[in-house]
Amino acid sequence: MSHLLWKTLVLSPVVLGVTVLVSARAMATEVASSSENARAKAAQTKTSEAIGASLLIQTEQPTADQFLVAQAKTEDNSVLEQVNRYSSEGKNQNSLSQVTSVSQFSDVQPTDWAFQALQSLVERYGCIAGYPNATYRGNRALTRYEFAAGLNACLDRVNELIATATADLVTKQDLTTLQRLQEEFSAELGTLRGRVDAVEARTAELEANQFSTTTKLVGEAIFAVSDVFGGNTGDNNNTVFQDRVRLDLQTSFTGRDVLHTRLAAGNARAFSQLDNGGFPIDTAEGTQTYEVGSTGNNGVIIDWLAYYVPIGPVQAYFAATGGIHSDYVATNNPYFEDFDGGNGALSTFASESPIYRIGGGAGAALTLPFGSGGSFFKPSLTIGYLASNANNPAQNQGLLEGNYAALGQLNFSVGDRFSIGATYVHGYHGAGGGNLFDLGGGLGSTNRVVGTGQSNTLSALNASSSNSYGISAAFKPSDKLSVSGFVSYHDVIGFGAGDDYEAWSYGLGIALPDFGKRGNVLGIFAGAEPYSFNRPGFAGNDIPYHFEGFYKYRVSDNISITPGVIWLTSPGQSSENDDAIIGTLRTTFTF
Repeated sequence: MSHLLWKTLVLSPVVLGVTVLVSARAMATEVASSSENARAKAAQTKTSEAIGASLLIQTEQPTADQFLVAQAKTEDNSVLEQVNRYSSEGKNQNSLSQVTSVSQFSDVQPTDWAFQALQSLVERYGCIAGYPNATYRGNRALTRYEFAAGLNACLDRVNELIATATADLVTKQDLTTLQRLQEEFSAELGTLRGRVDAVEARTAELEANQFSTTTKLVGEAIFAVSDVFGGNTGDNNNTVFQDRVRLDLQTSFTGRDVLHTRLAAGNARAFSQLDNGGFPIDTAEGTQTYEVGSTGNNGVIIDWLAYYVPIGPVQAYFAATGGIHSDYVATNNPYFEDFDGGNGALSTFASESPIYRIGGGAGAALTLPFGSGGSFFKPSLTIGYLASNANNPAQNQGLLEGNYAALGQLNFSVGDRFSIGATYVHGYHGAGGGNLFDLGGGLGSTNRVVGTGQSNTLSALNASSSNSYGISAAFKPSDKLSVSGFVSYHDVIGFGAGDDYEAWSYGLGIALPDFGKRGNVLGIFAGAEPYSFNRPGFAGNDIPYHFEGFYKYRVSDNISITPGVIWLTSPGQSSENDDAIIGTLRTTFTF
């Protein structure tokens, strides 16, 4: 108890400091002007938050136009913003916004001589004035800048006719009219031409220095302060400050496909859990998402290389390394699932059903929708195959003979409020040990990301196969409430005596999006991490319950702070072991 009190006192300044920082930021946001709020970007909906997203891929596919836009924004972009402001003047005559330029009072009416003169020139010389369809958008008044743009187009057309002399020359009367119009709108013509020149120069500079016309960078950095409390487990672990960084290069060749090349580095490691005798518990309970894919020493690796491409109505997925099932299939767990990123649940268990943690690596998947694209009821079928040791040419290895997991899932979505998935995964696990929920660790790997040792540990002497069945569902009765959950059953058949076992897991989550502020999420999740009873050589037949609560506070579009708590009962499936409580303060930067 004294140790628990001491850790609480140690962490209290940190929590207080973060609270003051968040409160100050919230007060500053409230004091901000309403005009700033009007310019705020609309919140982007993630694929994992769209309940009916059974046909969508992990990351929103970029369009060709998005790849042509330069990613870096500097103060020079003020030129573009000013041109946009000029082009939008006068479009909303009922606007009550503040007048910032005297030109806003100088509209050209359809009855003005200038309007009629330019209209006559357009009809005779075919000038494209004002808009691509060569119209004035009805009889509405034009701003002087809009009128000047049309006049400039006519000047260019007249100069072209004079230079080529292939058509009737411009009459002296029309030249006089053009001269008068030029004098009348000389200031606007000069301004527009100057700004167009500046935009062209800036565009040329961006094109000369751009990284790529087809690739953009999406990054995420996680800072996490965490500690564990409770008995020997708490006494033998210290408060830690850990990190993980992901840099995802997203490349599109057609505007509809996307190639992900992701670099990752981190130093996060899970806490050691000890029994009452002081010995380590063989379990992966309480593993947090930012600990997945961490190298432990901030070494940089390519942890994911995958390609999404539509083939007719089918969405195809190909992974060369680091592929997992949730990359291509709907997990039906919105607001909790974030592909092990920093904006969902704290733990790997709460983020998605453990059935999607079986196997991984290299392979392919297809999602086939049924029915019309605009129908309210949207069924689909997803099939996938991932091999854990696909790159290894040794005997009993490779794409087809090594460890693999084949998935099939029927998806049903009703509008955007309800979705359900029925999942089957068949796995093969070669001799030499390993774990069921290894996320593609492969033959002999010690990697495990969820569940107890009883549910994970495979035979070290003989190969085995597994058949797993799961149901996941999500219901969103309103925009402020989401309920989701899953149940999974796993039947492992070993090729040696005593190698067979069964495992179960289930969970239920309630999420309150936009709780307290737009973009915030309050999440509560409870269930049983994967467990197995009566296995020879293993002690403990209690159900390991997992309770989790977190609150993602959105500081800005690119920064979120998530405090949360994970409470684990009967770690290692033994009620004799003290409960473990993991407290985490996670800060996520996205860019």
